[in-house]
Amino acid sequence: MKAKYSRYLLEFKRPSGTSRGVLHEKETFFLEVEDNGNKGIGECALFRGLSFDDRPDYEEKLQWLCEHINEDPIYLKEELKEFPSIWFGYEQAVLNLKHGNHLYFPGEFTEGKSAITINGLIWMGDIGYMEEQIQEKLDKGFHCIKLKIGVDWNSEHEILRKLRAKFSKDQLELRVDANGGFSKDEAKTVLKQLADLHIHSIEQPIKAGNWKDMAELCSETPTPIALDEELIGITDSLEKKKLLETIKPQYIILKPALVGGFASSDEWISLAEELNIGWWITSALESNIGLNAIAQYTFTKKNPMPQGLGTGSLFVNNFESSLELRNELLWFKKE
Repeated sequence: MKAKYSRYLLEFKRPSGTSRGVLHEKETFFLEVEDNGNKGIGECALFRGLSFDDRPDYEEKLQWLCEHINEDPIYLKEELKEFPSIWFGYEQAVLNLKHGNHLYFPGEFTEGKSAITINGLIWMGDIGYMEEQIQEKLDKGFHCIKLKIGVDWNSEHEILRKLRAKFSKDQLELRVDANGGFSKDEAKTVLKQLADLHIHSIEQPIKAGNWKDMAELCSETPTPIALDEELIGITDSLEKKKLLETIKPQYIILKPALVGGFASSDEWISLAEELNIGWWITSALESNIGLNAIAQYTFTKKNPMPQGLGTGSLFVNNFESSLELRNELLWFKKE
């Protein structure tokens, strides 16, 4: 096998707001492997400022992988433990080399027989922009909407209140993602206000790394809490188990690019299920290449909850997609 990598800059159609700031572009890397004329591609979906492997020697390690591509996968996995997004790209490239033609996990999904239900994601912005996005999702037939919150809680709370007045919890499932935007005391108030509005769950109400505070919130919360950034950088199996046993969240959210690919996601899912913790899978601003691989993987897990998969529509210079969104269902286009 031979391998090479390339860097690519995805440009947002419209700057996208989160509690960590406004995003204008998203850097990513592609790993291409070749064997006997067959090619496989994977996306090493680094997320600057968030990925555990956002470090100066990132490209050096990618080059190292290209030079050692024929080594035993167990050895490579150990060597790439500190570089979850590179391992994720390697997993995809090898699977794609094996199956070809945009395939990573062939099956009912890639045969166009079944689809994945996803939530509609609402980006932060002024009230007008957020309401415009919400209306667009409702018009498309979404029954589950996720809003980014944590910048201007009074306005965000008002939007949620209006939505709930219009749609009951049986008509519309509402999820929120705070990206660690609240203090512990603020979070306690917010959790109560969310419960009054029958909000499904809140992702990462406080900053990651505060296990004791998060455990306290999870033990008494009236609104289910989902861990997201909390999982980033936890690479050891025993440490994963310790985190879940200590915090006892209601849900965990798996972003394969950030937690170490499919192998690590499988491990998290297995631990969560043992501890009766719910979970779902979310993309993390990958291009259509990584998104396609995540969607195929997600389908194999057979989780009936709406999943947090993007649709690739945020970028002006994305690649042609194998995925197609019809209402709230994500389908694979066989052709």
